[in-house]
Amino acid sequence: MKINWFPGHMTKALKDIQKQLANVDVVIYVLDARAPISSINPSLSKLSQNKPVLYVFNKTDIADFERVKTLAKPYKSENSDYVLQNSTMSGSGKIIKQKILNLAHDKIEKLKNKGIRAVIRAIVIGVPNSGKSTLVNNLCGKAKTVTGNRPGVTKSSQWVSLGDNIELCDTPGTLYPNLADQEVAKKLLFIGSIKDEIIVDICELAEEFLKMASERYQELLVSRFGQDLTLDAIARKRGYRLSKDEYDLERTAQAVLDDFRKGRIGKITLD
Repeated sequence: MKINWFPGHMTKALKDIQKQLANVDVVIYVLDARAPISSINPSLSKLSQNKPVLYVFNKTDIADFERVKTLAKPYKSENSDYVLQNSTMSGSGKIIKQKILNLAHDKIEKLKNKGIRAVIRAIVIGVPNSGKSTLVNNLCGKAKTVTGNRPGVTKSSQWVSLGDNIELCDTPGTLYPNLADQEVAKKLLFIGSIKDEIIVDICELAEEFLKMASERYQELLVSRFGQDLTLDAIARKRGYRLSKDEYDLERTAQAVLDDFRKGRIGKITLD
């Protein structure tokens, strides 16, 4: 199973992000807490060099919170910080506003000494379906951007005002031009950052997920699907039949992936 997906609009999006970065003070890097390290796009990281970065480990409500806390610690430095976030929770964005101001402290103080109140401009970047637009809407206090639980909803950059002299640019989700690490690519497929449609065999994808997740979350999988973690066994248990003698493995595979993506199996972090 070879995975590679980089639609044309992402090339345009990367160029637009590069253009916007010249005018921003802080980069907000949204990572999916179910696979946060795999959510780091080297192309975006290269573009955001020399800018203060706030790493937002998003979707912590459906991820392994203790593991995410451990993975996040290295991302705090003199020029970066992190926050563990559930962007669907009302008011949870307040801490992000404060961290944006903290990271822009030098500019704020410099202009303050000249009697000028600084306007801080930040940009939100990340892979598709990481919850960027939901985060922006949370920060705004109302829906100002289009959201959806699938990759590719945000098509172009959108600037919004957060108040407190902070302006924010929401950007389309972007992937790597070349997904050389296929283990990373699989995780991006599992969390929905890459469209399922690019995979011919969804059964193989679900089997790969069960294999990977069982290394750390065997008990959660068994509790959800039963002791036998094969698609055939899960199909039999759920009664997913095509006919009297044949089980619907494609339906089963999609159900397994949906259960993971919607948090029904439990709190899982694959990195």
